[in-house]
Amino acid sequence: MPTNSPPLSTAKDVQQVLLVTGMSGAGKSTALQVLEDLGWETIDNFPVRLLKRLLAHSDEAIGPVAIGIDARTRGFIPAKLASTVETLSAARDVDINILFLDSASSEIERRYNETRRRHPLAQGRPVREGITAERELLEPLRATASMVIDTSAFSSNQLQQTMREKFAIAQPEGMTLTVTSFGFARGMPPVADLVFDMRFLDNPHWVEELREQTGRDPAVAAHIEQDPAFRPEFERIKNLILSLIPRYAAQGRAYLTIAFGCTGGRHRSVYSAETMGKALSEAGYDHTVLHRNLSAPATDTIEGQAPRNG
Repeated sequence: MPTNSPPLSTAKDVQQVLLVTGMSGAGKSTALQVLEDLGWETIDNFPVRLLKRLLAHSDEAIGPVAIGIDARTRGFIPAKLASTVETLSAARDVDINILFLDSASSEIERRYNETRRRHPLAQGRPVREGITAERELLEPLRATASMVIDTSAFSSNQLQQTMREKFAIAQPEGMTLTVTSFGFARGMPPVADLVFDMRFLDNPHWVEELREQTGRDPAVAAHIEQDPAFRPEFERIKNLILSLIPRYAAQGRAYLTIAFGCTGGRHRSVYSAETMGKALSEAGYDHTVLHRNLSAPATDTIEGQAPRNG
């Protein structure tokens, strides 16, 4: 989970620098992509020996810079880099922080085995040994990091959302609303303020022609709408959410995540999230709709046993 969020400097004459590092497979590339979208100037695998030269004061316009550094970077010695950061931090015209992306070793191993990529420190050895070696190598940087984000339970979308929340250059006015769908069988979302279980609805998975479709398809939507329990219960949920949003905003909340879950995260939760998104638009709220398990395969193993008739 995110910790020790560094404040963004607002001084115009201060060079804001974020060193993005961490365990291979923990999401550094995704983090840099989001920072670039947020307006940061991003550089990946920049030679460490040139860091001081890059940050030398100049008369050019100053903007936030994010630099990706990891075990593949030329001249990468974590203890030496930590010392360099400490020296640069003493300069009045530089605000430098370290973001360390971490993840459980078992999760990193799973990701590498799933993608069949080679771990940079494995060098022909099992992935697990490469992960262990990298964790020992990076410990000095993790210990001095301004912020650590553990992505063990994060999907790519959830890491992107966290990066936007923590590193947006200009904070948006009002509260940022996110509506997401997920499958309980695939794990609870790590970041959710309000969670609604839609498994009381008839499951489209057990209708053969609907199984491979999702809650975004008209036939699935029609099936869910025909369930007599959907509309009255959804209206209650919608009215509750619309009544709570102003209360959360009044408490100074900057972000609110509303999650709809079903068994596999492909049908009932997706349609409920989409329908809630439309209700928020009609109520005048800007929002984002995310679907965590939309592309996951439709399997009976996840959905369990078919309901008995009669």
